[in-house]
Amino acid sequence: MQAVLLDYATLGPGLDLEPLRQHFPDLEVHEDTSNAQLAERIRDAEFVFANKIRLTDSLLHAAKRLRFIGLTATGTDNVDLESARTHGVAVCNIRGYCTQSVVEHVFGSLLTLTHSLNRYNASVRAGEWQRASDFCVLTHPIRELSAMTLGVIGYGTLGQGVVRVAKTFGMRILVSARPGSCTVPADRIGFDDLLAEADVISLHCPLNEQTRGLFGADQFRHMKSTAFLINTSRGALIDSAALAAALEHGQIAGAAIDVLAEEPPVNGDPLLDYRGDNLLITPHIAWASDEARQNAIDEVARNVAAFLNGEQRNRVV
Repeated sequence: MQAVLLDYATLGPGLDLEPLRQHFPDLEVHEDTSNAQLAERIRDAEFVFANKIRLTDSLLHAAKRLRFIGLTATGTDNVDLESARTHGVAVCNIRGYCTQSVVEHVFGSLLTLTHSLNRYNASVRAGEWQRASDFCVLTHPIRELSAMTLGVIGYGTLGQGVVRVAKTFGMRILVSARPGSCTVPADRIGFDDLLAEADVISLHCPLNEQTRGLFGADQFRHMKSTAFLINTSRGALIDSAALAAALEHGQIAGAAIDVLAEEPPVNGDPLLDYRGDNLLITPHIAWASDEARQNAIDEVARNVAAFLNGEQRNRVV
């Protein structure tokens, strides 16, 4: 069985590909694949593995031997699923492989903000502790999570994981109803009410027509001035210019952003130009612990094994 991994570099270094090689001893591995190289590399493949590579209808139509597309991520928007269905190509994604990594990133970011860790680190490096008249320096606020309300938008595996850890800190929990929904289930709270009540808002919802631009100037005006926003989901959920303005003018206390609307942000982004110390930006790494990245390979291999056994595991087509 001929198999090719098209963009191994997107998974980062140091991974063990043996789980895949057990099925495909001659697995063809490419660090990256350009659009010009793509058709040739999948032309004779039966199994194709990819993370961000776009697999269009014309490509799938030309790959006559293709039986299986194994995505090394949860998102499926880079594959023409209807075309795959038409051509009889199975498509599998992976789910839950990075939950622990994302949850730890959320709380690492949150504690950095609420305990002013970056600010205190900067003050020590600037010599303020060395010049202090007392044994400690208390120039920035330190807030305990146990006194805060967490609002979660998107209550799938990741949102539920964040809630589980939040409860160990003694946080009060609010889960938003689906944005734009006309009804609010008994165990949820309306989106606008969540904005007004939450001390921390963590985003874990998909990007779609209802959620694109979910947070703009109006939403920031309705949040507490002491609130924090964390986004490890999709960058386009937030209007970057509006967030930068909200941070600059004190409409919210701080934000931790792991995703931007364009990645890599080669055309810039207002948040990249913001210089305030109440913004933490990381380059889409919440998912990327060593363990989670290896989990991704292992999960893809399990999907292959299930497919070969005629089982429906993580199938989206």
